[in-house]
Amino acid sequence: MRTKMRKQQGFTIIELIIVVVILGLLAAAAIPRFTDVSSDAEDAALEGVAGGFASAVGIVRGEWELSGRPKGDSSTGAGAEVSLDQILLYVDGNTGYPVSGDNDAAHDENLVAEDCVSVMQSILQGAPTVTTDFSNLEQTRYFTYVTQDSAAGNDMCVYYLTNTIKNEATAPSGDDYLTVGNAFVYNPRNGGVSIHSNNQ
Repeated sequence: MRTKMRKQQGFTIIELIIVVVILGLLAAAAIPRFTDVSSDAEDAALEGVAGGFASAVGIVRGEWELSGRPKGDSSTGAGAEVSLDQILLYVDGNTGYPVSGDNDAAHDENLVAEDCVSVMQSILQGAPTVTTDFSNLEQTRYFTYVTQDSAAGNDMCVYYLTNTIKNEATAPSGDDYLTVGNAFVYNPRNGGVSIHSNNQ
C-alpha cells in the first residue's frame, strides 16, 4: 500500500495579520495597567513608611506620658528627654512628640533638616535611608527638609520618596509637597502625619 504524503501548509498572510491585530489589542489593553503599577507601588511604599512613622511617634509620646511628662529645662532651652529601647530622643516638652533623635536638645522649638533625619532614624527600626542633600537622591530612599505650618507657624518635617522627585531641577521646599512628588509631612507639635501623593 502506498501512503499519501500530505503537503505541509503554513499560516496564510490573513491569519498572521489577524493574530498580530489581536496581540496589538491585548497589548493596548494591558500597557496602561502596567504603567499604573509603578504609581501604585510608590503610593504603597509611602503609605507604609508613613504609617510606621505615625505609630512610632505615638509610641514615643506614650513613653513621654509614662515618664511623667518631663518638660525639659526652659532656662537652657533643652528639650525633654525620653529613652526608647535605650535610644535617647528629645521631645517637645509640651506635647511629648519627638523633635530630635541626635541628642540635640537645642532644637526643641526650631527644627533643622538634620533633626528630621535623626527623628526618622531613631524611631523606626530598620529605617529607610534619608538625606538632606538633594544631589544624593540616587543613594537614599527619602529626602527631607523643614517647612513651616502656615496656620500654626511651627516647624514641620517633609519626607519625600526620592524616586518621585529625582527628575526635578531643584530641591523642593516650602509647601511644594502639595504639588510635587510623593511625601508625608510630620508636625511635631501635634504628632500629625499627613500623606501627599501627586501621582498623575
